[in-house]
Amino acid sequence: RTEKMTSDGKVHIFEEVAKHNQKGDCWLIISGKVRFFYIYRYVYDVTPFLDDHPGGDEVLLTATEKDATDEFEDVGHSESAREMMSQYYIGDIDGSTIPTTQQYVPPPKPSKAASASGQAPGNSFKFVWIVIPLLILGLAFVLRFAKKE
Repeated sequence: RTEKMTSDGKVHIFEEVAKHNQKGDCWLIISGKVRFFYIYRYVYDVTPFLDDHPGGDEVLLTATEKDATDEFEDVGHSESAREMMSQYYIGDIDGSTIPTTQQYVPPPKPSKAASASGQAPGNSFKFVWIVIPLLILGLAFVLRFAKKE
């Protein structure tokens, strides 16, 4: 099992592992799970397995240059697939060298002072959706009573 591999291998830095991102030289970073937490990040040289991977080599190649744990877990690999990983294990990764992922920060909403008309841009659009139906109803009333006269 992958959880028992931490004492064997070399400790790699992310920049080194990221260079191995081609068909002839492919390394992956996949975390080991201990209970419900990912504790260790392992490095695997999956180059010999590229042609045998059931999903094709492209699946593995697109998982390089990052922590591929989520992709690995999302697929739902079998226990035998997990056991097979030990033969490709080449070491651990220094977690402090893995770049943090950037979280999306939405742009700030424009203030009322920033708008030329003094209203937020969406307010005039809402106004149109209220006024047009009221005008149509008013016109229908006028036409209905005009026909009766």
